[in-house]
Amino acid sequence: MNNNTKYPQDVFISLQNLLKMEHIASGFSFLAKKQKVRSILGGKHASKLRGRGLDFEEVRNYVAGDDIRNIDWKVTARTQKTHSKVFSEEKEKPALIVVDQSKSMFFGSQRRTKSVVAAELAALAAFRIQKEGDRVGGAVFADDGLDIVFPKRDRKNILRFLERIVLRNRNLQNTKVTNFEKAIKEVFLKVRNIVTHDFLVIIISDFQRYSPEVIKNITYTALHNDVVLFKVFDPIERTIPKVKLVAGDDQKQVVVDGKNKSINEKFEKGFDEDFERFEAQMKKQRIPLILVDTVSDVDVQLKEVLKGTKR
Repeated sequence: MNNNTKYPQDVFISLQNLLKMEHIASGFSFLAKKQKVRSILGGKHASKLRGRGLDFEEVRNYVAGDDIRNIDWKVTARTQKTHSKVFSEEKEKPALIVVDQSKSMFFGSQRRTKSVVAAELAALAAFRIQKEGDRVGGAVFADDGLDIVFPKRDRKNILRFLERIVLRNRNLQNTKVTNFEKAIKEVFLKVRNIVTHDFLVIIISDFQRYSPEVIKNITYTALHNDVVLFKVFDPIERTIPKVKLVAGDDQKQVVVDGKNKSINEKFEKGFDEDFERFEAQMKKQRIPLILVDTVSDVDVQLKEVLKGTKR
């Protein structure tokens, strides 16, 4: 069987398509200092997204113009002369990209599946971060397993990460929904072992099956690290087409009348309320939450949001 027939484009992802992301991974940044005011990573999130951290270098005599917040009061008291702490910017801000390739991601109604969009987002982020000189790694999780690629400043490491995404993505046609809560718990246990402080943690998912315990894990990770969330969704998950649909799984089927205005309104309201509830929880922790759909080009959406031209 032809490989393209077995894994049709936009339903599944290929390594070749992910590698194409390298050439368009420009025009945006995850570093706080490079954000415009209107960017979702700027403004109210500026103090949360710290950019690269600072390393303490030395203490020296105070010089006019030094930031008074950097005065070392202990040394000043001991020597009776004003001294300042000197810091240098860390050479890197390591990143870990967490990608959802569980069964709920294996869905798309118009152009691509959510799992393909998540894979493309992960590739774009990985190549962009690597171009900025930082270590990057990833975690690819499914209902039945988890793959970890530890952060390294190495393009080959990104290739290993992308290969794991492709493998998990193509296994979606064979896997079944198992114990998702157990799987996601393992993800965060592994994440906490990898990220220490001042990491950038990017989580890409549809966020459909996240329990309060998972929300707790996200906020815990954000205490000492920068966390950015990408929620991938398909338009039909919010707006039902104005036709009669038959939807189902391997156990049951239901008929949905999209022509019924009342059903459509309730469906849209339910999606919006769920998202706004999740968004409100994240806003309390100043964690950016970015919506990405399965229809428009991923790089265009990403650049519009990070440049502040799109909500």
